[in-house]
Amino acid sequence: MSNSDETGLEARLEEQDAFEPPESFVEQANVSDSSIYEAFDENWPQCWEQAADLLDWSEEYEETLDDSNPPFYEWFTGGSLNASHNCLDRHLEERGDEAAIEWVGEPPEEDNLTYTYEDLHAEVNEFAAALRDIGVEEDDVVTMYMPMIPELPIAMLACARIGAPHSVVFAGFSADALATRMNAADSHFLVTCDGYYRRGDALDHLEKANEGLDGVEHETETVVVDRLGANDDGFGHGLSDSQRDYDELVAEHAGATVDPVERDAEDMLFLMYTSGTTGEPKGVKHTTGGYLSWVSWTSQAVLDVKPDDTYFCPADIGWITGHSYIVYGPLALGTTTMMYEGTPDYPERDRMWEIVEEYEANQFYTAPTAIRAFMKWGAEHLEDHDLSSLRLLGTVGEPINPKAWKWYYKHIGDENCPIVDTWWQTETGGMMVTGLPGVSTMKPGSAGRPLPGVDANVVDPSGEQVEPGRAGYLTIDKPWPGMLRTLYRNDERFIDEYWAEYSDTDSDDPEDWVYFPEDGAKIDDDGYITVLGRVDDVLNVSGHRLGTMEIESAIVGVEGVAEAAVVGGDHDIKGEAVYAYVITEDGHDGDEDLRDQIVAGVEDAIGPIARPESIVFTPELPKTRSGKIMRRLLEDVANDDELGDTSTLRNPDVVEDIRANVQN
Repeated sequence: MSNSDETGLEARLEEQDAFEPPESFVEQANVSDSSIYEAFDENWPQCWEQAADLLDWSEEYEETLDDSNPPFYEWFTGGSLNASHNCLDRHLEERGDEAAIEWVGEPPEEDNLTYTYEDLHAEVNEFAAALRDIGVEEDDVVTMYMPMIPELPIAMLACARIGAPHSVVFAGFSADALATRMNAADSHFLVTCDGYYRRGDALDHLEKANEGLDGVEHETETVVVDRLGANDDGFGHGLSDSQRDYDELVAEHAGATVDPVERDAEDMLFLMYTSGTTGEPKGVKHTTGGYLSWVSWTSQAVLDVKPDDTYFCPADIGWITGHSYIVYGPLALGTTTMMYEGTPDYPERDRMWEIVEEYEANQFYTAPTAIRAFMKWGAEHLEDHDLSSLRLLGTVGEPINPKAWKWYYKHIGDENCPIVDTWWQTETGGMMVTGLPGVSTMKPGSAGRPLPGVDANVVDPSGEQVEPGRAGYLTIDKPWPGMLRTLYRNDERFIDEYWAEYSDTDSDDPEDWVYFPEDGAKIDDDGYITVLGRVDDVLNVSGHRLGTMEIESAIVGVEGVAEAAVVGGDHDIKGEAVYAYVITEDGHDGDEDLRDQIVAGVEDAIGPIARPESIVFTPELPKTRSGKIMRRLLEDVANDDELGDTSTLRNPDVVEDIRANVQN
């Protein structure tokens, strides 16, 4: 985006409905007093001591915020603590026999596992001792390339225990992606596994890990978890001289205890590599005190997590959602957190609801992509399951359209569970814009107000706040404890990517520094923010900038439509035209009648300016393994360009199928 662009985003989405939280929820909510917003504003930044107070500190911090060197802010300076201690040791007396992790494996015949806090504490200690034995020292970066198996959070907490930052690489990423991240982090240690299950099939993961290691520029010690069973995987891999078997290592250190290493609040807890506009991954650095306090407070205030809860987030720990809201946030609060290895529709499309019912889950926190899939499959898959244990629903990862929100509210929550629609990023560490479920009115499609103490605004290209009802660009004007501290070994890129757009980068005054997440948004009279999508998910049609989320919401609002993706295509007159790719619900055909209804629906909700130039019906959309729609490839189809890289797709053949549909 350039500040020279004087055409702001246009907000044309129709007015939202409003829903109040049930009184029964408000009465038991962790936060139920709306005065918290005013109290936090009046007592900023000391208000964040409330988050820090959720943790055990081995050395009390001296200052809440040191903002003397923006944007390199430091939180809870002078304090020291250990994340593993906060997630395990301190819960042993009261919660030792209670479940810390409920692990659900994919195969139906697989024995699911329960780790009590005592169990988890013991294995984390044993693996921490093993890591030290193979040479891991404080501040060494340990890479983890693992699927959703219990040894992943065990390894994370073991690293935290000995003061070694971890860098988790999503198991679905390629071998090259692993090598790139290990080289960037100068990581000499890898924890991986032989394989894992997907839709009943055993996948060979070690071959991919070994291929990645071939591209690492330095010697590496590797620990391999036996997930499949040495006699059952059929892959026949042996371990090299630099590779050790996880079970053998742990057995060698049976009963070992490791004292938690005191870490400064600003010491790195983990690295997480995320996509960059240049194609080179960015190593986002999160620290121990600020990050852990942030995810603990938001888990308590937004997800309403209590120690006696069973909390279910079916995300992958390879992404920031899993770090913050499967591992660190829930375990720091001493609750039971769930992990699921498989997919939502295996062996049947009611798999999620079987799990919710069996474990009596109290919270369910998932992505709009999954909710749209549930919608497409139909509510009949819920009919045989008791979901009455659910108290709260949440969405994460992308904006949710009002139709999907209302379906979620009605069919999953029985109109009795508040929904928290959470906006945040890998870089923010945790939730930033969302409702407090015991306080906030819910507006489908809107994330809500910024959290108490979070100074989020919507501005025009020159940085001036927009009027309610108008759209612009989301900014964060004050620091927060969970924020990234920098990009690993690249302070200059940190400033360029996140701060330069709206900040005076020559100033030492923190008020002159503004964080820009590169998302478009609009704000209403109540201060509720609706996120419109990434700035690069914006179309410029005849000089009108339109957020793709708004057009997609209008299309999905048409009966018979399950999912839609909208991109811009070149147009001789308009400059850019709207191209829509649409998945229909079961039982509906993508015919001319539905095409006409979609056009009418878009024109009614947004206006003739957003009328699609082309509507292509398709059974699938090109998605990454994490479920993100690859709109760049759809743009290639719209413009009849040569297709870009499809190697990161979970369904690479679908793009050619879509292109064939266009040509037909």
